[in-house]
Amino acid sequence: MSSPSAGKRRIDTDVIKLIESKHEVTIIGGLNEFCVKFFGPKGTPYEGGVWKVRVHLPDNYPFKSPSIGFMNKIFHPNIDEVSGTVCLDVINQTWTALYDLSNIFEQFLPQLLTYPNPQDPLNSEAAALFLHTPDDYSKRVSDYVKRFATEEALREQTENESSDSESSMSDFSENVAEDMEL
Repeated sequence: MSSPSAGKRRIDTDVIKLIESKHEVTIIGGLNEFCVKFFGPKGTPYEGGVWKVRVHLPDNYPFKSPSIGFMNKIFHPNIDEVSGTVCLDVINQTWTALYDLSNIFEQFLPQLLTYPNPQDPLNSEAAALFLHTPDDYSKRVSDYVKRFATEEALREQTENESSDSESSMSDFSENVAEDMEL
C-alpha cells in the first residue's frame, strides 16, 4: 500500500490540531470539507455570537489557501451577507504554507471581526454604517447576533440541514488513525 501524500498528511495533522484545540469540528465531505464552531471575540459587538464556519481545503493545501464562509448570517463589511463569503487578504492573497487552520480561527477571524476593513467591503451597507454611524453598526451587529448567531439558532439550522452526510468525530478519529497507519 502506498503512504498518504504529504498534502494529505498535512490536512490530517491540521484538522486534528483544530479538533484537539478548543474548536468543535463537524466533518461534512471528508477531511477537506468541514464546519467549525466560531465564537465572536470578546469586547466586540460580535461577543456572545456563535457561527458555523464552513472550511474547504483545496487539493494543493497548504500551498493554496482554504476557502471559508459563514453558514449563519453575520453583519460585517468584509463578509457577504447572503453567501457568507469572507474577504480577508491573509486568507486570499497572502496565505503561505506556514499558516495552519488554527491561525484562521484563533487569529485571522477574531482580528477581522474586531477590526473590520470598510475600504474593501463585500457588504457596502455594513461598511457605510461602520464608517458613518458606528452606533447604528453596533446595534445592527447585535441584532444579527441575537437573531442568527445563538446556540438555539444554530441548533435550528442544523436540524434543517440533512444530517446524513455528516459523520461523528469518533468516526473521523478512527478513519484518520487508520489512514496514518497505512
